[in-house]
Amino acid sequence: MARQKGILPLEGTIGNITFLKTSDGYLAREKTGPSGQRMRTSPAFARTRENWAEFGAAGKGAKLLRAAFNAVLPGIADKRMTSRLVQVLMRIVHTDSTHDRGARTIAAGDMALLEGFEFNQGSQLGNTLSALYTATADRAAGAADIVLPAFTPQLAIAAPAGTTHFRLMAAAAEADFAAGSYTVSQSETDDLPYDHQSVALPPLSCSLTAGGALPVFLVLGIRFLQAVNGKMYPLQNGAFNALALVKADA
Repeated sequence: MARQKGILPLEGTIGNITFLKTSDGYLAREKTGPSGQRMRTSPAFARTRENWAEFGAAGKGAKLLRAAFNAVLPGIADKRMTSRLVQVLMRIVHTDSTHDRGARTIAAGDMALLEGFEFNQGSQLGNTLSALYTATADRAAGAADIVLPAFTPQLAIAAPAGTTHFRLMAAAAEADFAAGSYTVSQSETDDLPYDHQSVALPPLSCSLTAGGALPVFLVLGIRFLQAVNGKMYPLQNGAFNALALVKADA
């Protein structure tokens, strides 16, 4: 490896030479490793290409689910949410016992592995909402419901300081991973006071395609708000908001 000299040290790659900054100063080294063409065609890299294909499928699946729940994600998803979602989807791809390596799919895997996925690691729904709930997907009736029994907000919800109100929301997505398409339905409560008064809510109900066969994913979330002069403001820029995938029905 050669040491760079001169008043304008370089970083990056030019031709087959890579310029980089290290603890030893600015260095330059010749680019090594197999060519892209060889990795795409050589039998020696067959396993690599299979891994690429399946990682690509997981990446596309994560992009699809993120798009499906885009309306409820702002102010909730953490910076590593997408990479964490890809990791779970890769595990699902690996459970596909139908297709050969390199052709395994999300749709043929165990999508129940997505249940419990938290979209905000810094504020998880499991640590925020202690009220019991049931999540169901009735394909024949064309409905996905989340039912909560009556609860007392200040006892059942761990809210950050400054909270005056909260809102619960649900969304159900039917995802076609092969076609790269989805349909989604949402439901949410009004802005509810965060106090000691018991709250009885109707089910958070989202519509589905009656008799549909696509996988169904149901999420439940909570947003925290603060009332100031009669207006509602998101609390702490949404850092404490939580959203989790509570039902995966394949």
